[in-house]
Amino acid sequence: MNKETQIKLSEEIIETAFHLLINKLAFGGLTAKNEASFQLEFGHILKTLGQLYEFRLEDKFHLEFETYIDLSDKSVKSKSNKARVDLLLKYKDDETITKTAIELKFFKKGNHREPNNRYDVFKDISNLELYKQNGIDICYFILATDHLHYVNQENYSFDTADFNFRDNHKYKSGTVLQYKTSKPYGEDLKLNQDYEFKWKHINEFYFLKLKV
Repeated sequence: MNKETQIKLSEEIIETAFHLLINKLAFGGLTAKNEASFQLEFGHILKTLGQLYEFRLEDKFHLEFETYIDLSDKSVKSKSNKARVDLLLKYKDDETITKTAIELKFFKKGNHREPNNRYDVFKDISNLELYKQNGIDICYFILATDHLHYVNQENYSFDTADFNFRDNHKYKSGTVLQYKTSKPYGEDLKLNQDYEFKWKHINEFYFLKLKV
């Protein structure tokens, strides 16, 4: 299997798994009470699908939770040559391997951790861009929430307004994102790519999927 085909099939697995996850969650087919259970449920769906894509004896699908990615240079994230990622997928055969990194967030209205949650979203995206520079072929950021604050809030405070991923908002590559409070939660961030944030709404849940 050539690399192009492997990448295409890996993306197909992720897109299908995402579709199943959000519908099962929104319609009650599964329950996720926190980010850990959300990650576990998504991982179970990915593993089940991935094994179905082992079309030949030499095809192998492998999934790791909370694992580490080797970095060529020390990262801002970890201050070391390793960075931890929520999910790492490997789809491979005897000659080729395709690696996918996925960062997940699950924000419940009852656990309103603002505005730090919004900063953490952009930090995850920044980390995923770093992974793509260090041997990861495909990167996704996925967020689920029952809180409209992230989706269509009219405005945010001046101090944290940079960290905006509301529906239809566009981020321009190179724009500096800054926490302007007297004691910033985190350092300034700057992403390498343009992004447009498109939310999906099913029942009481809102979902954001971003390919990095």
